[in-house]
Amino acid sequence: MTTILRPRRWGRGWRWGVSLALAPVLAASAAVAVAYGKAGGWYGVNVMLRRGASIWVDVAPDDSRLSPGIRLSLAGRRTPDAPEPVRWRQAAAGLDVAELPVRVGGRPVDALLLTRIDPARYRFRVLSRPAGDREVGDWMEATGAALVVNGSYYARDGSPDTPVVSDGRRLGPSSYQARHGAFLVDGPGGARLADLTGTDWRPVTEGASQAMVSYPMLLGADGHGRTGGQDERWLANRSFLGQDGAGRIIVGTTRDAYFSLPSLAAFLPRSGLGLRLALNLDGGPVACQKVSAGGYRRDFCGRYETAVHDGRLQLLRPLVDFRRNGLPIALVAVPR
Repeated sequence: MTTILRPRRWGRGWRWGVSLALAPVLAASAAVAVAYGKAGGWYGVNVMLRRGASIWVDVAPDDSRLSPGIRLSLAGRRTPDAPEPVRWRQAAAGLDVAELPVRVGGRPVDALLLTRIDPARYRFRVLSRPAGDREVGDWMEATGAALVVNGSYYARDGSPDTPVVSDGRRLGPSSYQARHGAFLVDGPGGARLADLTGTDWRPVTEGASQAMVSYPMLLGADGHGRTGGQDERWLANRSFLGQDGAGRIIVGTTRDAYFSLPSLAAFLPRSGLGLRLALNLDGGPVACQKVSAGGYRRDFCGRYETAVHDGRLQLLRPLVDFRRNGLPIALVAVPR
């Protein structure tokens, strides 16, 4: 979920009696007040001050503001070539990294930035900070994590929009219909994904020290994704969690926004990652992944999201520049 702070008309101008020297201060104060009110708290203020407001703008499918990968996907070229073998590199004991190119007709259109983690060597935490005043690097500095990735969806005030357990504390809605999946830490070295099909999320997360419900399931226990009904023109930088046959957690973030959710769900079983389950996280400019392990460094945040509103193709654009989003919800992995 990306909070949008839309511009607002304030009338014809300042009334007499207000000093021109005070106008910038009053305007800034008014903007902060609007951000606080419209986004429901300090998350909106931090979005305004740290990143600037974002708006949806109309675009054509071949608009130059769209990346080549987005333009190709919008043109209907949504089936990538067979991927090359994944070339994992050990950055530290229990933590491997890779970058998997995505090509269409031999042409690079995207890449999966991948981190593979052994839960026996790393402790996962699901963290919530509704103020939205920490971007991916701030989370890493505050927690000493080797990896930080954005979490699940959040509400307009920055609070969790899905059920979350953070260091044993239940957060987010208590009444929620979950039909997709969850990430769980429910024992020593017990980080795992759970398919929630036909299962109540409450007993699944009971006793977990960390948990995060998200959607959609990109690869379920039956070997299929559950992304039906998603518009193929909803393209964005994506983040996801996977679990392989050895029980390792794979964190993935796309470098570009070539993938719709259905096309990503179709690609992952072909990716060579050996995934048993895969769960989508939030996407768009909030899709961030930072790694610092051994001598390896990765520091990435997305910049693209397109959607169709009232029949019009639109691109999410910041009013100021491409500064980094705060992450109200983050998943971190800390060396044990």
